Amino acid sequence: MTHGGPALRILAFDTATSAITAAVRDGDQVRAEEAVLDNRRHTEALAPVIERVLTASGTRMTEVTHIAVGIGPGPFTGLRVGVVTALVLGSALQVPVHGVCSLDALAEALAGRHDGDLLVATDARRTEVYWARYAAAEGHATRVTDPAVTKPADLPPDARTLPCAGRGPLLYPDILVNAVAPQDVSAGVLAALAASEIHRGVRTEPVPMYLRRPDAQEPAAPKPALPTSGRP
Repeated sequence: MTHGGPALRILAFDTATSAITAAVRDGDQVRAEEAVLDNRRHTEALAPVIERVLTASGTRMTEVTHIAVGIGPGPFTGLRVGVVTALVLGSALQVPVHGVCSLDALAEALAGRHDGDLLVATDARRTEVYWARYAAAEGHATRVTDPAVTKPADLPPDARTLPCAGRGPLLYPDILVNAVAPQDVSAGVLAALAASEIHRGVRTEPVPMYLRRPDAQEPAAPKPALPTSGRP
């Protein structure tokens, strides 16, 4: 589909699943995309992946017009790396940063091959999944439930048998019995979702969907002896 107006050069990336993935979308075409499977080294892996897709697409950083970033839901540390990187780059380049629900990108990729109800379930650790339900038609997915985190066995019974993208079915095959690709987010699909919002004049804030508190908690600060004004 060709849209009017200036061409977009979108740098998109996601760190909410096991894949650290980045892509450059120029106009209506993904010029370069790469994914590295490593759910423990998001900080070290993201910058080199971004650099390689920029090089492969023949794009200078100053040519990027928008940044799109997956906002989860996802584990705290990995998700934070992606969102913070997007905000820093957006500020440095003075370009808009668009958030995209990572589950939506998985569903959109599946919708190209499946019409009807479908499920996305990703690894939330702690023997839980992040999940949402979708309706797919004409190659696009519409989310019909809010993203949530739960034990796989606590999902609605009818949802457990739906075609399910994400790594949830690989981790819990006895419960999520209808595993389908993809297992991880495609940055190219994420960029396409961001482009659709941009052309419609919509912007999703790049605020991470944590859904629960991080595993590691910082020690609470000592309580002041006297009330302190001006603090949240």
